[in-house]
Amino acid sequence: MKLWNKKVAGATILTMSMLLGACNGTDKETTDTKDGDTSEKKVEIVYASGVDVTGATDKLIAAFEEKNPNITVKRQEMPADTGASHDQYVTTFSSQSAEIDVFDADVIWPAEFAQAQYALELDRFIEADGINMDDYFPGTVQSGNFNGRQYAMPKYTDAGLLFYRKDIVETPPKTWDELFDMASELKGKEGTEFGYLMQANQYEGLVCNAVEFIAAYGGQVVDENNEVVVNTPETVAGITKMVEFVNSDFVPSNILSFQETETNNAWVGGQSVFARNWPYMQSTSEDKEASKVAGNVGFAVLPSGDDTNAATLGGWMSMINRYSENQEAAWEFVKFMSGPEGQKISAVEGGRAPTIASLYEDEEVKEAAVLFSNEEFVATLQNAVPRPVSPIYPVISDIMQVELSKALAKDITPEEAAKNMQDKIVAAMAE
Repeated sequence: MKLWNKKVAGATILTMSMLLGACNGTDKETTDTKDGDTSEKKVEIVYASGVDVTGATDKLIAAFEEKNPNITVKRQEMPADTGASHDQYVTTFSSQSAEIDVFDADVIWPAEFAQAQYALELDRFIEADGINMDDYFPGTVQSGNFNGRQYAMPKYTDAGLLFYRKDIVETPPKTWDELFDMASELKGKEGTEFGYLMQANQYEGLVCNAVEFIAAYGGQVVDENNEVVVNTPETVAGITKMVEFVNSDFVPSNILSFQETETNNAWVGGQSVFARNWPYMQSTSEDKEASKVAGNVGFAVLPSGDDTNAATLGGWMSMINRYSENQEAAWEFVKFMSGPEGQKISAVEGGRAPTIASLYEDEEVKEAAVLFSNEEFVATLQNAVPRPVSPIYPVISDIMQVELSKALAKDITPEEAAKNMQDKIVAAMAE
């Protein structure tokens, strides 16, 4: 789930940060000088993050250190594979290690790390510094909140989009039913083979697509009270519509093997009229050397169902290790990264979509990437729906993947899929 900067088209943008420390520490100490004066002791904090080919992370750190000369940030690069990074964090945090102070988390991790007592609550810092959380997109704040407490600050965001061929489609569809009809009718135009592409393989991307269908029809998986509410008529309606698309005659016959890569390759190869994917595909679509659809690609918010239109939230958060010995310094860095100045650096230098709405009015930000000045894209980010916020999200995701895959293959009905997910997720939570 990445966003591409037009200046670094083709580069995958992925940044992660991590922080570990020890209890009862303070980062601002005084020490006597030879003249008898006192001065702040220089503090070093460790910030673990993923591979960043844009150089934006280094520029962000440099800007922070210039404003905070008493704090040095040491960067620790983590694996590009988010699953591998997640597992390393769990191993490190579970031992209460203090070797790292700040870490960036995938939007699906905060609840898990909060319940496991790996992450520090940030509410006291937020209140003391007068941070207005309403300045951020709601979904990004929700992803970092667990049991009414904020454990993560939004850093950059992402959301699913509907791509369409401008040389075939004059006006993109507003509803899933309209998209179904148009995909069926327009398949074959301008050399296309398919009407629609999506991610239907049994992996995390399937959950992202399903959340969009379910939310569009008014359903949820886990509500704000951490209650499982997936077995409802609304959820069944969303799954039913998803099953209709997957079993239509306008998607590839092997759609159940499609992930983002397969979707992107078929799309830039000019094979489809419509496609659901993440914003990075806007950049690959316009690569004139590799794309057959360059200059003919438009994008819009995903269609609405009976209730609304919804896009699954992606992106990254910044968190502080509960055991950090330098919690005050760690907060100063997190506050800077997630604040207007830090997010602007990430947007301009790294092509990462800000989580602060007002930054989309900044001319430098709007010029940094084509999507940042597009109202449809900003509206999508504002309304993005997080995946289930739960400390056992990895388990929930696995359950959803299995039951949804069975429904898409027509081995079970949408009603059975919803009931099975309800029963299995409730049982998993009870454990």
